[in-house]
Amino acid sequence: MVKRLRIAFVRRGYSRTGGAEAYLQRLGRGIAGAGHGVQLITGEDWPDDQWTFGLVKRLRAKTVTGFADELEQIRPQLDCDVLFSLERVWGCDVYRAGDGVHRAWLSRRRKFELPLKQFVRAVSRKHGDLSRLEESLFQRRNAGRVIAASQMVADEIANVHGYPADKIDLVRNGVPLDRFRFDPELRETSRVQLKLKPDQIALLFAGSGWERKGLLFAIEAIALCKNRKMRLLVAGRGDARPYKTTRLRFWRDDPVQFLGEVTDLVPVYAAADIFILPTIYDPFSNACLEALASGLPVITTRSNGFGEIMEDGVHGSIVEDAGNLIALRDAIRFWSDRSRRDSVRSVNIERASQFDISKNVAQTLEILTRVAL
Repeated sequence: MVKRLRIAFVRRGYSRTGGAEAYLQRLGRGIAGAGHGVQLITGEDWPDDQWTFGLVKRLRAKTVTGFADELEQIRPQLDCDVLFSLERVWGCDVYRAGDGVHRAWLSRRRKFELPLKQFVRAVSRKHGDLSRLEESLFQRRNAGRVIAASQMVADEIANVHGYPADKIDLVRNGVPLDRFRFDPELRETSRVQLKLKPDQIALLFAGSGWERKGLLFAIEAIALCKNRKMRLLVAGRGDARPYKTTRLRFWRDDPVQFLGEVTDLVPVYAAADIFILPTIYDPFSNACLEALASGLPVITTRSNGFGEIMEDGVHGSIVEDAGNLIALRDAIRFWSDRSRRDSVRSVNIERASQFDISKNVAQTLEILTRVAL
């Protein structure tokens, strides 16, 4: 008989379109559905109706270290077999490094920043706090085990912080595949709603944190294509004003359409022809996996852990560097061919079929069970 576990999940903030929040909800629902007890330890922003399968305990702290301090204070009173954190904290039984390695992210970011901005970031309290929390988890071994969604992140944890590789488990992200099936009728209605003409090529960029995810590179690469039929759909939270000043002189009309936060991206995936995410750093993009499951070719970078599950030129294109606009332009042109896109749709759907959320839940639960014994 399988022991019924009591699992306490930790995630401080909440965004209604956040990939980490969507994943945690799917994971929590799946584990609760398997008969285990789940509770969520979070801040005051998480809505009650977004965690209906277990208890919610809210901490009052507003800062990352304040939250970690408060968690440490209440940890002895927590009624759980496993403390499973998706947030950087001082210590936990299992830590899922869904946000990657902060020091690695800062290192990659420096390549694209002016010296003054690098200095401001170096003295930032926020970045210092995040680095100290990571050091506690990894260098001081206060995380009993670590789950990484990509080999890229697993290697960074071991190489940057010296955390034992044999305590890192690789568990790829998963999505509910049945939601992302190609539907020709939905495609037609969605394109009409988005005011896309039949001959227009719609590229989709989805996600918040536009600087890190490379929105500017996507816009500039499209400008280099000099194709009036191209439109870029941008879904996610961010300040559109700096990007609207980008010069796209080849078009009379602005080819970039900012959609704002979209809670249901399925119709937008259906309307799109290509998914593009020229990210500077992404542990493993859920949006890329959703796009793949929708049959879209994905253009991304080597700095995205998602690239480990796709084959360059088959499921999309992998560009070595986010700032290589010529390579991005060539990838966009390559996938602008409709017959090429049509030919890979079934291939992409088949590849994505190996990453259903049920597989992720089963693998994660197996790790949590081992830790609890």
